[in-house]
Amino acid sequence: MDESTSLDIEALKMNEEQYVLEAQSGHLQQPRCDAVYPVGLYGWRKRFLYYFLSLLLVIMIVNLALTVWIVKVMNFTVDGMGNLQVNGEGIRLEGISEFLLPLYVKEIQSRRASPLVVRSDRNVTVNARNDQGQLTGQLTVGPDSVEAQCQRFEVWSRDGGKVLFSVDEKKISVGTDTVRVTGSDGGVFGHSVETPHIQADASQDLKLESPTRTLTMEAPRGVEVTAARGKLKATCRKDLELQSTEGEIFLDANTIRLGSFLPLGVYSPSSDAASQKQTVYELCICPNGKLYLSPAGSSSSCYSTSNVCLWN
Repeated sequence: MDESTSLDIEALKMNEEQYVLEAQSGHLQQPRCDAVYPVGLYGWRKRFLYYFLSLLLVIMIVNLALTVWIVKVMNFTVDGMGNLQVNGEGIRLEGISEFLLPLYVKEIQSRRASPLVVRSDRNVTVNARNDQGQLTGQLTVGPDSVEAQCQRFEVWSRDGGKVLFSVDEKKISVGTDTVRVTGSDGGVFGHSVETPHIQADASQDLKLESPTRTLTMEAPRGVEVTAARGKLKATCRKDLELQSTEGEIFLDANTIRLGSFLPLGVYSPSSDAASQKQTVYELCICPNGKLYLSPAGSSSSCYSTSNVCLWN
C-alpha cells in the first residue's frame, strides 16, 4: 500500500512537469471562438448621443447664465429681493410697489417721516372681516366719492382722547367745540336740530329760515335771542303771535314805537280833512284785544262799539 501511494505521487509530479513544459513551449492550445460580437455604440446612434449630450451641456450653460442674470437684475440677497426685504418684523418695500391681486396684511406702515401713498386707476377698497370671513367694514375711495360701510364710523382727535365725529344708524355726533358751515346757502337740515348755541361769524348775519314750513324753537327753560350790537327783526307775511301761557310779555325799552297801522285801523268821528291834520292819537284796545288809533281829544275817543272793533 505504501508502494502504490508513492507511485501515484510520482505520476502526478510527472504530469505536472509535462504541463509546465508544454505551457512554456507554447504547444498548449487555447479554445477558439469562431463568432465575434462588437460591444458599444457605433454609427448614427453614437453621433446622436454626442449631439444630445452637447445640447444638454448648452442648455445647462444657458440656464446657469439666465439664473445668474436674474439674480443680478432682481438683486436677490440674503434679506430679500431688491426693494423687498424680509425680516423678523415683516416685509419692507422700498419705492413704488404694484399689486395685481388682493393684498392681505395686518398692518401697513410708511417709513419714518415719509407719507404713505396708495394709488389705483379705479378705486382703492379696504375690507375688514371677522374670524368667520364675514365682511364687517369696508372703505372705498373712488374717483368721484369716498364710501364707508360699517356699523359705526368715528373720527378721533390727534392724541386719540376725544371723538370728533361719529355716525351710526341712529345718530350723528359732533364732538368739536364749533361746527362751521361756510356754504353760501348755509346748512340744510331735514329734521330737528338740537344744540345749545347758534352763532354767526364775526361781521356776518345769522339767518334761520324755513322756506315752505314752520320754524320752531323750543326749550324747557326758555329761548333767548340776543343781538348785542344790532337790531332784532322778526318779519312774517301773516300774523305775528306772542303768547305766554303762564307768565307775561314784558317790553323794556326807552322808546316803544308802533309802526304805521292800516288805514282802517284809525277811527275818527270827524271828517277826513280833520283826521289828516290830526297829529296826536289815542291808542285804543278792543275787547277782542285788537289795537287801533283814535284821534286824541279833550276826553277819551275810544269806543268799544266802534266799527274797528266790529271788524274781524
